[in-house]
Amino acid sequence: MTSYDMAAPGIPAYRDLNVLRWLAAYTASVMGDVVYFLVLSWSATRATGPSQAGLVIAAGALPRAVLMLGGGVLADRFGPHRVAVASDATRCVVILAAAVSVVLMPPSLWLLVPVALVFGVVDAVFMPAVGALPPRITAPEQLARVQGMRGLSIRLSNAVGPLLAGVALAAGGAAGAFATAGTLFALSLAVLLTVRVSALPPTDRRAAGRAELRDGLRYVRRHRVLAPLVTVIGLSEMCFSGPVAAGLVLLADERGWGAAGMGWIASAFSVGAAVAALLLTVRARVPRAGPVLSGALCVTAAGAVALGHAPALPSAVAFGGLIGLANGITATVTGALVQTETDPRYLGRVTSVTTLCSLGLAPVLFPLVGVTVAVWGAAMFFTVCGGICLVAALFSVSAPALRRAELHGPGTERPPER
Repeated sequence: MTSYDMAAPGIPAYRDLNVLRWLAAYTASVMGDVVYFLVLSWSATRATGPSQAGLVIAAGALPRAVLMLGGGVLADRFGPHRVAVASDATRCVVILAAAVSVVLMPPSLWLLVPVALVFGVVDAVFMPAVGALPPRITAPEQLARVQGMRGLSIRLSNAVGPLLAGVALAAGGAAGAFATAGTLFALSLAVLLTVRVSALPPTDRRAAGRAELRDGLRYVRRHRVLAPLVTVIGLSEMCFSGPVAAGLVLLADERGWGAAGMGWIASAFSVGAAVAALLLTVRARVPRAGPVLSGALCVTAAGAVALGHAPALPSAVAFGGLIGLANGITATVTGALVQTETDPRYLGRVTSVTTLCSLGLAPVLFPLVGVTVAVWGAAMFFTVCGGICLVAALFSVSAPALRRAELHGPGTERPPER
């Protein structure tokens, strides 16, 4: 059974009930993540103060970064659907147990750190597994659409999640907010169980996990498209997976735009990214994906530099929207290329590598944001971000296989497998 068997020919991904079930499960999970991280930060700040809150957040980020590659090995060995279901169930139990614990005793460092640690470990397993599912639930020519739908899901979750967390905290305190996150994970689990997944030939489970990991890394390193693509993803997401959000706060403070100004710029970024995701949801085919990727990175670079030097808030908002649009195209195209180019047997490990490139460096870079802005100003920080994106664009152009990459739409003849 192949992924082509999962959907009737000609049915777009946004009309495929199986894909929509996966999307609903993914949306509930991401929204649960947003609620969980907000209530964890809020509870840690209220219970221990800002200085200790950073320790709690780091306790969750560290195991996720360290164990992410191992999570990819598990996804490939046992199947991404099975691993995603098991880790979603574990997250649900952990967060609901945290909600009960908060009812019995006030939040403290000794409660929140273990919760963050366990959640970080499980997240390291869940993220590669859920990211490896799309090629197993739809046809290859629909993967660009699925990535666009995934981008819309993330933007929706980031918009609704904070509101839901605020209402839950106001109505039920930390216990109510943890329970809300746990309920969202339970909903994600229930829907995920209904998703039909294509089968793969059985793998040899006698191989050691370390050997499988080395095999996966070797596969990425030797692949003509994936090797440069992973580097481009790492460079392009280095600033935009978290540090830019901190940079926006410091930029707004430096220019006197206040919290409202920061909110306008961040909202424009989200709207631009949502527009990009919607465009690529409707248009499944990107015949010159390589040049589109390079162009989007160049626009992101120019927008970042312009944002850092914006003389007034309206222009900063416009540049924020432009960056969001270009960055949304980059994220969707790179995600679709990873899933169309990767042998399904390696997809969990490849997804873990790209996720680590996207998220693993953020905790290390956060302190550098503050130092750069304090010493050279916010304009210099955004100029550096633009320079890194420009390097990513030049790297993608310099790799012949990536430069010629395409995303094929329905009815398009695909080239023979390598």
